Amino acid sequence: MLLLSKCFTNDILTDTDPTVMSNFGLLMIIIWGLAYLSVSKAFHSVKWLVLVFAIEKLIYGIIWTNWILNNELSLIYDKDFMAGIFYNIYGLNDLLFFFFFTYVFYKLTKR
Repeated sequence: MLLLSKCFTNDILTDTDPTVMSNFGLLMIIIWGLAYLSVSKAFHSVKWLVLVFAIEKLIYGIIWTNWILNNELSLIYDKDFMAGIFYNIYGLNDLLFFFFFTYVFYKLTKR
């Protein structure tokens, strides 16, 4: 996140989707990452939090899918390569993690 946002100085990244990817939004993505790390060794004790992580990832995945369907990604690449990479992959990454967290939650409920 820090690399692609150029340490929160990439105006193309934030101007492209200021509702979700403002500097505040980018900071919150980092905070979510820290939350994942904070329970990584004890995830089996917090199965409902794992479900919250899955829901959060699904929401970002849906927002990204909607954004991709309604915007021209090549225009972002033309303005800033790093922002283009970010918008190209962030939602796919979130959807993959949605499936991962859903799978982990499922396994935890079967214990």
